[in-house]
Amino acid sequence: MSATADTRPSPRASLPARIRDLSVNQIAEIADLAREDPEVIKLWIGEGDLPTPPFVTEAAEAAMRAGQTRYTYSQGLPRLRQALADYHARHWGVAVAPDRFAVTAGGMNAIMQAIQAVIEPGEEVIIPGPHWPNLAAVVRVCGGVPVTVNLRRAADGAFSLNLADIEAAITPRTRMVAINSPSNPTGWVMPKGEMLALRDLLRARDLWLLSDEVYNHFTYGNSIAPSFLEITEPTDKLLVTNTFSKNWAMTGWRAGWIVVPEGMGETFASLCQYNTTSIPTFIQYACIAALDQGDDFIRTMVARCRESRRIFSEGLAALPGIRVQAPEGSFYLMFSQDGVTDSRALAIRLLREAKVGLAPGTAFSDEDDGKIRLCFAISPGLAEQAMARLAAFFRRG
Repeated sequence: MSATADTRPSPRASLPARIRDLSVNQIAEIADLAREDPEVIKLWIGEGDLPTPPFVTEAAEAAMRAGQTRYTYSQGLPRLRQALADYHARHWGVAVAPDRFAVTAGGMNAIMQAIQAVIEPGEEVIIPGPHWPNLAAVVRVCGGVPVTVNLRRAADGAFSLNLADIEAAITPRTRMVAINSPSNPTGWVMPKGEMLALRDLLRARDLWLLSDEVYNHFTYGNSIAPSFLEITEPTDKLLVTNTFSKNWAMTGWRAGWIVVPEGMGETFASLCQYNTTSIPTFIQYACIAALDQGDDFIRTMVARCRESRRIFSEGLAALPGIRVQAPEGSFYLMFSQDGVTDSRALAIRLLREAKVGLAPGTAFSDEDDGKIRLCFAISPGLAEQAMARLAAFFRRG
C-alpha cells in the first residue's frame, strides 16, 4: 500500500485564535537560557531568596501528619478565611466578612477567576502599562481584549497615571480597569487621592475594578500601600487579588486569595470548584500560620528589600549613561542605557557576559525603549555582588 500525504490541518491550527496566538513569556524565555547555571545571579523572576519560614513549613507538615490530605471546602477552610479577615483588619483597618474571601491556587489563579467571572468575549480590560504580561494574557485566554494605557514618566524617571488617559480609553466595550499598585514592573504606587478619583469614575461608568495588591507591604516610606478595600463599599464592583508568594517566601506553594463583593461568595466557591476543586488542605494550614505568625517575617523581607533597593538604585545612578529611578514600591526597578533600544538583546548580553539574569522591558510593553527590569528581593550581600558585575559590564561599554 502506498503512503499518502496527510493533508489535514495540524491540531494546533484548529485551536481558538486566542489560545493559538498566545505569545511566549519573555521573562521565562530569558530564564530558560540559564536556569541551571550556578554562576548566574538570577534577578529575572519575582521571588525573594529567603526560604519559606519554618513556622509555615512546620504547620504544613503537622497538618499532613494529622491527615489533612483530603478534599475540603472549595472556597477555602473557614478558619483560613477568618485568618484572612483578621489580617486585613490588622493591616488596613477594614472589616471584610470571611465569606467574601476565596482561596486560590496562587495570585495567578485569583486573577484568572476574576476575569472568568466578569469578562464576556470581546469586552475590554484597561491596564496601565508597562504591566505584568500574565495579566494581559489571562484577559486574552478568557476571550477579552487588553487595552494598555501607558503610565506617564517625569523627567526624573518617576511614573504616574493620568486619570484622563484612563477615561479617554473607555469605550462601549470596556468592562473593567485593572490596577496593580505597587506595580510590577515599575514600582509605581497609586496615591490614595487618585484611587478615590478612579473609584468615582468607575462607579459613574458602572465598570468593574480589579486591584492586584500583591506588593502592598513593599513600600519604602513610612507606611504600607493603601488598599481599595479602605475606600469602597462591600457592594462595589471590586475584586482584590493577592498571594502568599511574596510576603512569606511561598512562591512554590501556589496559594493566594481573592476578595469578592458581598453576595458573590457562592459564585467564587463554584469558580474555585471548577478551576482547582480546592488547593491542598495541608497548604491551607500553612497559610493560616503565615497570616497569624508572619508579620515579623514580612518586616524582615521589606527591610532586606529596602537595603538592596538602595544598593542598586545608587549603584546604577552612578554609572554614566544609565537612567534609573528608585521605585516607590514593589521589589523591582527598571533602568535603561542611553542609546540602547533592544532590551532583549541587552538582557541576553548581561546574562552571558555579566552573569546577571534580568528581564527585558519588552516582556512588559509592546514598545521597546531599552528598559530592563531587575528584581531586588535578595540579600544586600548578593545585591552588592550583582551590582559589581553590572558596573563592570557597563563600564566596559
